[in-house]
Amino acid sequence: MNRDPICMKNDMLKTLYNRQHLEATVARLGREITAAYRGKTPVMVAVLKGAFIFMADLVRQMDIPCTVDFMVVSSYGKGTESSGQVKIIKDLDTNIEGKDVIIVEDILYSGITLSNLIRLLRQRHPASIRICTLFDKPERHKVEIKVDYQGLEVPNEFIVGYGLDYAEIYRNYPEIAVLKPSVYSGE
Repeated sequence: MNRDPICMKNDMLKTLYNRQHLEATVARLGREITAAYRGKTPVMVAVLKGAFIFMADLVRQMDIPCTVDFMVVSSYGKGTESSGQVKIIKDLDTNIEGKDVIIVEDILYSGITLSNLIRLLRQRHPASIRICTLFDKPERHKVEIKVDYQGLEVPNEFIVGYGLDYAEIYRNYPEIAVLKPSVYSGE
């Protein structure tokens, strides 16, 4: 796919959340985490690639010390449905034993990958594990996941922007928008 980045807006069906709404939501989440972790230094773990923009903005909104680390995980293999088995593509560099961990996700879909990631990280004996997700698609959940810090609900539509992509494109789109079906259906 070779789309002209100048025309990214032309690929959007509609905007769900503009920049100001996203900024306000991330600021609220930063305040919530700051209040909950006052006197502590949590390890913020971004699940890449989608969470990188959210994570950068989130930690700047937190008024407590923290460390950051990144993971790349997959449970999809070559299909479009989760296999239920987490494959670690890039692991943590940080030893999380005895530490408070906050997993930072861009969007919660089925919950299968995240529930398996939590199970895997618990084996490393952190003091606690909490979940912070910017977006939640409750219609897509297949397993129950307790989200401790939740941003916004999104409809069961194909959304991009603010780290979310289609074929590795549109992560840099500054808003959250619904992608036109013609872009991903090949029409």
